[in-house]
Amino acid sequence: MKLPDLIDLHSHSLHSDGELCPAELAQRARMKGCAVLGLTDHADLSNLEKVVSAAILAAESLSGVYPGFRVAAGVELTHVPPSALKEMIREARRLGASYVVVHGETPVEPVEPGTNRAALEGGCDILAHPGFLSEDEARLAALKGAHLEISARGGHSLTNGWVASLARKFKARLLVNSDAHAPGDLLTPEFQRAVALGAGLSEKEYLACLGNARELVDGFARSIFDAGGTAV
Repeated sequence: MKLPDLIDLHSHSLHSDGELCPAELAQRARMKGCAVLGLTDHADLSNLEKVVSAAILAAESLSGVYPGFRVAAGVELTHVPPSALKEMIREARRLGASYVVVHGETPVEPVEPGTNRAALEGGCDILAHPGFLSEDEARLAALKGAHLEISARGGHSLTNGWVASLARKFKARLLVNSDAHAPGDLLTPEFQRAVALGAGLSEKEYLACLGNARELVDGFARSIFDAGGTAV
């Protein structure tokens, strides 16, 4: 069975805690079957401008080099106090990030309680590995059109089933991302599907995740380029 193109909107380069420079990360992702790779290095107020600028430069220089492959300039706001998230999401967009990920309340890190809600209320595009999010938060994600993440990353993936069940109940949008920090973390289309089905999604729901990713990519205002180098 030929699977649809892989879109992975959560990865890290050496501009935060990843192992690879953006060019190598992109090349390795492409060789595994990725059509769109999102660079989302970790940021707080101290490095937000630097991280977003690096992601934009990488997206501009790497998109369109290989037919059918693009790089997206995102950012992951990480361990930011909930009270500061709304303003930081706004600032990330002002700096030119195509989309904003917020590091959710994963069960394997001491994320400040209230981060999930503040991220959703602040208008994040993706709430990464949101852990044991509440029903109210899942309902809010659906209302805001935010995407909840099914994560392939060890530890963060422990609550994938919970996230999937609440997304189904409240009709929130889901994505399946790698949260790659190293070459071995990058997804293939087959493994992305396995992560989705392992979270309890049906084949139809897995395909809906791919459609959600494509719709999000198609809506980016900048930092996604066609083969001729024209922003779309």
